Amino acid sequence: MNVQTPGYRSYMGIPPLAGLCSMDEAMREGISIDACVDRLKRFHYAFLRLHDLLLKRLVAEPVYELKMGFSHHAYLCAEHVAALRKRVAEMREPPLGLDKVPHPALELFFDEIRAAPSTRALLEGVYGKALPALKAGLERHMRDTNRLADAPSVRLCRFALLEVEDMIAYGQAALAGMAAETPAGETPPAWLSLLDDSLAAAGGLDGTEEHAAITLERMYSATPYVFDRVPRRDERFPDPYNMAVNAEAFIYDESYPPEPKILMLFYKRLREIDVPEMMASIIVETERKPWEYYLDMTRQLWDEARHAMMGEAGFASMGIDWPSLVRINFTWSLGLNTQLTPLERHAVLYFIEQGLMPKTGKRYEWEIASASGNKLAMLFQDYDWADEVLHARIGREWYVSEMKGPGEARRYGDECWSKVLMDWNRWREEGLTQHHNWWPDLYRAACERQGITPDPYVLAYATSYESTRADLKAISASG
Repeated sequence: MNVQTPGYRSYMGIPPLAGLCSMDEAMREGISIDACVDRLKRFHYAFLRLHDLLLKRLVAEPVYELKMGFSHHAYLCAEHVAALRKRVAEMREPPLGLDKVPHPALELFFDEIRAAPSTRALLEGVYGKALPALKAGLERHMRDTNRLADAPSVRLCRFALLEVEDMIAYGQAALAGMAAETPAGETPPAWLSLLDDSLAAAGGLDGTEEHAAITLERMYSATPYVFDRVPRRDERFPDPYNMAVNAEAFIYDESYPPEPKILMLFYKRLREIDVPEMMASIIVETERKPWEYYLDMTRQLWDEARHAMMGEAGFASMGIDWPSLVRINFTWSLGLNTQLTPLERHAVLYFIEQGLMPKTGKRYEWEIASASGNKLAMLFQDYDWADEVLHARIGREWYVSEMKGPGEARRYGDECWSKVLMDWNRWREEGLTQHHNWWPDLYRAACERQGITPDPYVLAYATSYESTRADLKAISASG
């Protein structure tokens, strides 16, 4: 039959209403603009708070995989915050009021998750409570709203749901993986009940449920939260103060062949774990910026995390067990996070990135990868180079714009970088590291995997990190 609804006849069986919904659904009464905006503001608040707490917990979280996961999910949340802000602005809502807390119980809910006493509790709060509640709210909105009248919001919810579901799946898998390593009762049941009670008191995350009359008392968030900017690493990073191997000196020395330089490029990529650690502190401690600032900076943070994982994948492709052979330090993020202001950290980031733009920078690294014949390294360096071009634009827009010009911005970055004390001799004297030169073992292992004889000249490479800052300054000056 062609007639599906009284007053409507389909034409040639073509879906009506651009495929948004059936005619019956379009004729169904949905929620008003005001009710729609109230829900979208709560979704906005949830993504905003998740973005904030993931970055605040990223730096001191020792588990590498979780640092990477938090980097990714903070970026996804930032994108959805931007989309929701744009949608609310379209819906007769000047002023937007997006800086207001939708309900005190929701504020307590996210404050408690941010203050979670352990990694496991944090994961249970984010991936076991907050994101599932957000998912339920997004699904309810799609059921309740008129899919024709509110098509832009439906589209926004559909895209958000895809990534919320991915985040939940990641978190649940992480919790399952940690189950054998952490006590099952580590997270106090009373705290999990407090999270549930907070949502109930708020009428659910989206505010559509009956508001439960519950007296809420803070637990971990009763103590004012203090952001921990000191980076930490798990047991696969046993020597984080090790500064014995200068990757830049080896890579830019044309007397060495390109093939072993791939190992140094993968090391250099994996070492970029410290950039999300440092950038998280900039984002968290920089206030009163347009949301576009936080979106761009979180995108860059996520890109740097991807670069670290490119190094990890690169070593895996060569059969290299990097934790047993490579010593990844955290001295850069530690120094910048504890010795500089957020603006000074951004200045150093911009100064170093400018040195990566000329032909002696990212192009040169890509050329090394090409000359080596390693197609994966070539691919990774190609994308790494493209990302750095984007990051240079972000730096110009959000850092250089605060300076008198590019020259002043570079000068100030150089000045700030020179202020950072990396006292590698003291670290050795205090027994924090012996600055073991791990390069020969890595190179031998790679040669053995490939069935080739190590080059004695390459095998003998040994240099300290003393010259790294001078190398970076020389590279930057050439730009």
